[in-house]
This record gives sequence, structure tokens and C-alpha cells, in this order.
Amino acid sequence: MKHAKGMLDANRLQALSELCQTLEFVFSDYKLLHQALIHTSYANETKGATIRHNERLEFLGDAVLDLIISSYLFSQCPQLPEGELTKARAQVVCEHTLAKRALELGLGEYLLLGKGEALSGGRERISILADAFEAVIGAVYLDGGFRSAAKYVLNQLKSELFLVERGDYLKDYKTWLQEIVQKNNDSKIAYEVISERGPDHDKSFEVAVLVNNERMGSGWGKSKKEAEQHAAKQALVKLGTLAQ
Repeated sequence: MKHAKGMLDANRLQALSELCQTLEFVFSDYKLLHQALIHTSYANETKGATIRHNERLEFLGDAVLDLIISSYLFSQCPQLPEGELTKARAQVVCEHTLAKRALELGLGEYLLLGKGEALSGGRERISILADAFEAVIGAVYLDGGFRSAAKYVLNQLKSELFLVERGDYLKDYKTWLQEIVQKNNDSKIAYEVISERGPDHDKSFEVAVLVNNERMGSGWGKSKKEAEQHAAKQALVKLGTLAQ
């Protein structure tokens, strides 16, 4: 979606008004939603204009999101101990979940991106979409207050919260570990089969997971994929992200 110099003109207002119908939240101050959808690459490439990108709103939205989900899980899932609450929250607010919801909302279509970022598929990039989702939460919070933000977040993530409430929130440990490792751009993750046992029709595999060539965990499974999940889970425990 092209937009000249990041200005909030009539065309942009019309586009954001349409987006609000999808979000099911109408902003009093459209400048907040506008800023929430401006990527740093766009601000950096736009010369001769002072444009605020969405990183500060993302920072705020991340904190608001964590508090809303934590409060909700605390009140709605009294049976879960602290470790399980942490795991459940991590699943609900993980980058993959937020990016998936942002994609469903069509946020990528409304993002203002630099030319290079747009050409390289930035509108579908998981990190950019997840950040935009959090930035919109920050904008909703500033525009309507905490109660409005809570209503918005719980509505947007109701399907994920439903899974938690019914106890069906088995984490894809490999995805979870990948997300953590990717926070350090130079970090690499690999899985290696280190042993096998049993006949061909009933084999079991032992797989180790390595982060930057350091063994972080291992696990057995009836398939390599199952063993990788167990290895990733052990790595998450070792990193202190997941309770034993």
C-alpha cells in the first residue's frame, strides 16, 4: 500500500477506517494507529520528513499484552501452577501466534515499509507482523485505556485462550526454541540423530539439539520429529524458559 511521506491524508484515513472495522475497535486518534503501522525501514528511507516509527508503541504493547494475558490466565485458570501459567502465556503471546493473527487481520497490507523491506517480503515477515500486532495494542491502550485494550486483546486471542482453558495447549517445543534462538541473529540451531535402536518396523531414535554447536538437550522418540520435540523441550528446561 503506497503512501507519500507517511502523511495521514484522506486516503490513509480511509484505509485505516476500513482496518478499524476488521479490528473491531474505532480509534479516536487515528494518528496512533497510523504510527503503529510504520516500520523503521520506512522512517529511515523517507528523507525530509520526521516520521515516528512503531518501535515505541511495540514496546508498550508488549508490556500491556503480557499484563492482560497474565491477569486473564491467573483468574480463569486457578488450577494451573506458576510454571504452567508461564508456559501457557508464552504460547499465547509467542511471535508465531501474534504474526498469524496479524496476517489474518491483514495488517501487512496497511504497513508502511521501506522499498527494500517491501520487495523482500516484509509484509509477510513473522517478526514484522508480530511487532505490528503489539504496536497496535499499544495504540489501543493509549487511545482507549486499559479496559479497552483488555477487551481488544482478549477478543483477538480468544481462540488461543480457549485452547489454554480446556488444557489443550501442548507447545510445539521446536518452534518455541527456534523463536528464542533467533533473538540472537548469529545463533544457529541444529538437530542430530545420535543413536537408533530396535528393528526397522519398530525403530526409536535419539536426537540431540545443538545451539551454536553446544549440546543443549536430547530426547528419544518413535520418529525423528518426535525425538526432536523432546530434545527441544529439554533445551528449554536447561535455558530456564520451561518448568521441568
